[in-house]
Amino acid sequence: MKKATSLLLALAMTGTLLAGCGSTASSSAAADSTASGATSEEAAATGEQVTIKLANWDTSTQPAVTQLVEAFEAANPDIKVEIIDVPSADYTTKLSVMLNGGSDVDAFYIKDADTMIGLAQKGQLADLTSYIEAEGIDLADFNGLAEKGQLADLTSYIEAEGIDLADFNGLAENFNVDGKQYAMPARTDYYIMYYNKDVFDAAGVAYPSNDWTWADFEEIAGQLTSGEGANKTYGAYLHTWQVCVECWGVQDGQHTIMDYQTGYDFFKPYYEMALRMQDAGSIQDYGTLKTGNIHYSGPFSQGTVGMLPMGTYYMSTLMQSIANGESSVNWGIATLPHPEGVEAGWTVGSTTPIAINAASDKQDAAWKLVSFITGEEGAQIYAANAQIPGRSNDEILSTIGAVEGMPEGAAEALAVKNIALDRPVADKVSEVNQMLGEEHGLIMLGELSVDEGLAEMAERAAEIVEE
Repeated sequence: MKKATSLLLALAMTGTLLAGCGSTASSSAAADSTASGATSEEAAATGEQVTIKLANWDTSTQPAVTQLVEAFEAANPDIKVEIIDVPSADYTTKLSVMLNGGSDVDAFYIKDADTMIGLAQKGQLADLTSYIEAEGIDLADFNGLAEKGQLADLTSYIEAEGIDLADFNGLAENFNVDGKQYAMPARTDYYIMYYNKDVFDAAGVAYPSNDWTWADFEEIAGQLTSGEGANKTYGAYLHTWQVCVECWGVQDGQHTIMDYQTGYDFFKPYYEMALRMQDAGSIQDYGTLKTGNIHYSGPFSQGTVGMLPMGTYYMSTLMQSIANGESSVNWGIATLPHPEGVEAGWTVGSTTPIAINAASDKQDAAWKLVSFITGEEGAQIYAANAQIPGRSNDEILSTIGAVEGMPEGAAEALAVKNIALDRPVADKVSEVNQMLGEEHGLIMLGELSVDEGLAEMAERAAEIVEE
């Protein structure tokens, strides 16, 4: 697929959204918006407080969400926010129950792609277009999922507030269908390169820059590798997840893991790189990692690997580990290496969007919350918690870089230009992703050649999608 298709369809990993709204849903949402507007005006006139419900998972481990709500309520004393805190494992199911109940929830974070597909098909997501237009938010076109018809159109709100979606590093356009916006990126995570400064210093190798290629990565990994047996230091670590190979194939925004019809040859250079590094001993072999159930955090935090490509979500974990005395790794971060022919600053990641229930009778109040969370003040609150907000700029990155425990140069390393989402939101994407993981293991174990494995991926994906 072309870049537009991959970006339009791609949403990701931990938080993803299927956006779509047909004419029926739009009309319904418009009516709801009008009704909710009247409700809000009446409340404001009488001084009554409106209570809205926000669904989230594992709030106790996400202090930023509580801080966001507290700041919002302080700025909007006429609106009370009740957080519905659901355990992560139960969130998808319980959110569906709440949405099926009508107005049991007003706004909600989106966690699971398959769930979003179901919600879209049931028409449970509010049309936010009127809000987007009212705020003047400039959205890129988003195609392919409009027929699903269940996301609220936010466009009028965005346009009314003059929100510049360019601040979202290409993420916001993924929620736009036929000029209508159905969700806003709240926070994001994307791949960066973690590196151990002590390993680089011992090898006499310069720290990686923020403009380097995957060929540079492979070469440097060889230079950092030293020792034998239990005393060996590996130049790099590639986790057992297939995304730690396959993501580099979608980094340029031209492909997705659902591009089975044209074949998966775009994965080939990265599988060949991983196998060369495995054969050279600059990374641990896949079989050892898999059978030993070795987690990526262990080798890096213990100082036995020089480089680790991993998501930004690992920053807070690593800082906490160091603060607790569990690790003393002298770490730094750099922008993810880029493929040849792709400019520096392109990476791969995921986003956690926030949407409004199409059945809510408090959509105006819910939009105020969504707008706050995804706005500049909300972004600063995320940043102060060392989390990457959906809206990002130099000021936001400076805030993150100034968080206690962050390494020098973090703001520059985090200044990405585009985030290609690692997985598209499409029917049967979970099944395809699971299949790719199976074939990935066979390739990395040497049971299939790269060409054989890629051919099987395409064949099996076609069977899954087209059955």
